[in-house]
Amino acid sequence: MTARASGRFLQDMSFARHLTRSPDPYVPERGAETAGLFPELAPELRGLIAGAAGCSPYLTGLAEKERGWLGPALAEDPDKAFAVLLDDMAALEIGNLKSGLRLAKRRVALLVALADLGGVWALEKTTRALTRFADLAAHRALTAMVGAEIAAGKLPGMTVADAETAAGTAVLAMGKMGAFELNYSSDIDLIVLFDGDRYAPAARDEARSALVRATRRMTGMLSEKTADGYVFRTDLRLRPDASVTPVCLSMDAAEHYYESVGRTWERASYIKARAAAGDVPAGEEFLKRLAPFVWRRHLDYAAIRDAHDMRLRIRSSKGTSNAAAMEGRDVKLGSGGIREIEFFVQTQQIIAGGREPDLRVRGTIEGLERLAAKGWTRQETVAALAGDYRALREVEHRLQMVADQQTHSLPQDAAGFDRLASFMGTSADALREELSERFARVHGFTEEFFAPARETAGSGATPEMRDAIDRWSGYPALRSARAQEIFERLKPTLLERLGKAARPEEALAEFDRFLGGLPAGVQAFSMFEANPHLVDLIVDICATAPALARHLGRNPQVFDAVIDGAFFERWPGSIELAGWLKGAMAEAGDYERKLDAARRWLKEWHFRIGVHHLRGLVDAGEAGRQYSDLAEAVLVALWQVAEEEFSEKHGEPPGRGTAILGMGSLGASRLTAASDLDLIAIYDPAEDETSEGSRPLPTRTYYSRLIRAFVAALTSPMSEGTLYEVDMRLRPSGRKGLVATSWTAFRDYQMTEAWSWEHLAMTRARFVAGNPALGEDVEEFRRQLLSTPRDAGKTLSDVSEMRARIADANPAETPWEGKLGPGRMQDIELLAQSAALLSGTPKRDVAGQFAAGVDMRWLARDEADTLERGHALFGGINAVSRLLGGRELDIADAGEGGLAFLLRETGAADLEALETELEKVAADVAAVIDAALCRPPGGALVILRAERRRGRNGSRGHR
Repeated sequence: MTARASGRFLQDMSFARHLTRSPDPYVPERGAETAGLFPELAPELRGLIAGAAGCSPYLTGLAEKERGWLGPALAEDPDKAFAVLLDDMAALEIGNLKSGLRLAKRRVALLVALADLGGVWALEKTTRALTRFADLAAHRALTAMVGAEIAAGKLPGMTVADAETAAGTAVLAMGKMGAFELNYSSDIDLIVLFDGDRYAPAARDEARSALVRATRRMTGMLSEKTADGYVFRTDLRLRPDASVTPVCLSMDAAEHYYESVGRTWERASYIKARAAAGDVPAGEEFLKRLAPFVWRRHLDYAAIRDAHDMRLRIRSSKGTSNAAAMEGRDVKLGSGGIREIEFFVQTQQIIAGGREPDLRVRGTIEGLERLAAKGWTRQETVAALAGDYRALREVEHRLQMVADQQTHSLPQDAAGFDRLASFMGTSADALREELSERFARVHGFTEEFFAPARETAGSGATPEMRDAIDRWSGYPALRSARAQEIFERLKPTLLERLGKAARPEEALAEFDRFLGGLPAGVQAFSMFEANPHLVDLIVDICATAPALARHLGRNPQVFDAVIDGAFFERWPGSIELAGWLKGAMAEAGDYERKLDAARRWLKEWHFRIGVHHLRGLVDAGEAGRQYSDLAEAVLVALWQVAEEEFSEKHGEPPGRGTAILGMGSLGASRLTAASDLDLIAIYDPAEDETSEGSRPLPTRTYYSRLIRAFVAALTSPMSEGTLYEVDMRLRPSGRKGLVATSWTAFRDYQMTEAWSWEHLAMTRARFVAGNPALGEDVEEFRRQLLSTPRDAGKTLSDVSEMRARIADANPAETPWEGKLGPGRMQDIELLAQSAALLSGTPKRDVAGQFAAGVDMRWLARDEADTLERGHALFGGINAVSRLLGGRELDIADAGEGGLAFLLRETGAADLEALETELEKVAADVAAVIDAALCRPPGGALVILRAERRRGRNGSRGHR
């Protein structure tokens, strides 16, 4: 084949076809001379070689040395040519390994450089190729050296077959190698660990010594310069406590180090860590065990300060802080450089990765994209930084290709800039302008993120506030120097905002309680510093909702939810919430950890509802629905976990299992911030009398114990507190007997024995957890039960007596009571349930039940409107009081913020107007109820029997 024919043939090959650019030869004569060594290549390939050689003495030397290999290699698809190189490396004989790896290094360096310079491979593909070569080189070197130790009998219990897994030794690739981002002339940062469990306890010291020798010999094989060159400069100093530990240590020792004294920069380094060579599965398992160290459960805003301080130390130690001069500027470590972008990504990953598993990625570009997808960074910021990162990495590669030096510094003189510009295919002036713009843009984005909180001028502190402030230094949250440092920066802003509260002393007093309850301060203070709007929120809470402030003091991690991008998104509903909770518990491990995970999760979502209500984003009615959705999600997810745990000991539930009914406010979807849960448990047993587990139980006992276990899971105090208080007194047996009722017994009781108040309770019963099929059957029965014809006069008489007994037992003690007393919530809901019972409607909500009462001509439409307005007003009062203080509303102690919240919720102009309105509405509602209870459906007046059957009703409790 002639040279011309060969050129036409090669022009059709992939490498030439994918060329998109080519360097301009800085030294044209040298470029032309080197390209002339390859007359068989297509013109565009010779032009690529001329440009590369004309700018880089290093690439000139490689092309001359590899003349016989390069031409045929460029005739191949570049991916295939690279794969052949790796295959040849994998097949090297031990005796030829040292020279063979160096030969492979030359060829990889030449092929990768040309693919990069010609635009055949994008940046990510270029760095991945360099990293794959490093992985294989490290693996071959380590397994060869460990194999030699095995052959010499220095690794007890190991055979020749164990050499391929390096006898349980794993190489962790750190930094750019871990992220598949190696630069062109990169060092490789490795941590070498061995699995001590592979060795008998008595043999571990001997094994450790042998593996230390093998590790040293591995690094020597890779980094030693010979006549054939070198493979990689290898750095092992990222290992735990590198100044005193051996170059290879056990995984257990490393794990203990990180758990006890690991620092933020070490956590950040493990974001990119990857098991790359040796026993890769063992390395991957170690990284899984280390995940809790890297990915903290709570948002870790202290990492911002650590990363910022690290940036400043790097600039200071490397002399890279000059942001104006271009000559000698460091494109990696300098202001606006590559490392700034990497810190920007890794710091946010450290902050949020514990809560957002999708952020746990190694690559910088991928990390940026994930941050945007999760709402942590603006999309336009990501697009700009990704473009700048790619461009700066390419500049870095050109700098290193010139002489195969691990350099990141721009040229010191004009000639050097001309060479670099030619390498980039542009002019020196255009390159300077482009780099200046990129450095400035990166610096702007990253400095905005890392900038420490600035102190404000005025403290806003009154003399009365100073006494409280003086106590703060003795609180647990301010014990550490680090916490004090952050808090001192934060304090001026905090005091200024507290001073602007409606009642500053009151707000400060609640903040004082909040601060005093914090077990530690670094995380919370760092979070406030990074998110100034949280300061406004904590001031708002302290000035408005003392109970919420005290809760925050005990559980500051719930602030994580406010930072979450989803905090102000749509309410997800009970089904989606249950799925999220199941996922959170699935990651938690054993049963107790699952229960604690559920408690942490509930606190965050409970806090969200409270904040939304406090800030006016939802009203009392919507907050009640959300609290109910949240409770239902907890019941669904926790039932599954509790049932699985119980079944492991006693076998699967016999029969169809259990249906959990939510009663009262839960059934009506109207919970408050302080509600307990009224539940009934119904089970449908099998014909068999016992379960079939390893510890079988009689069916009745099985379900009784299962329900008790479930209730304990909800109510038992644990390290993260409790979930809910549970009341099961609405079951047929009341306070006595088993907590679970069989399906047959439940139906029989309701049809033949239940009293009016128990049927009234069924008007709000709702299936919330357990077996859906059984739940459907229960709901069908409930509808049949409610639609059964009944004696209206007798029902109204029973309701009247019940109303009187409730009023006697629970009188309203203040005019600000929302729930108790004539014409208030409980009174209104009792009449609504009566309407449901008389009409047979399955509706559970007050409005729907009153509508049914109107339809059956028991209530007039204007009466129903009066009742509904009263329910909304007193429901709002009740919801506000539960959120502010947990129980009754104390106007004298509500504070300015609490009173403003109350007036906003009720729409009243001031307290005097509100008190007047409450009295009038309660009187109007009570009159409607009095009238309704004296008339049966159809409107005819009925004289209720004087005999109230107190004995019968008095023998059973009622709600």
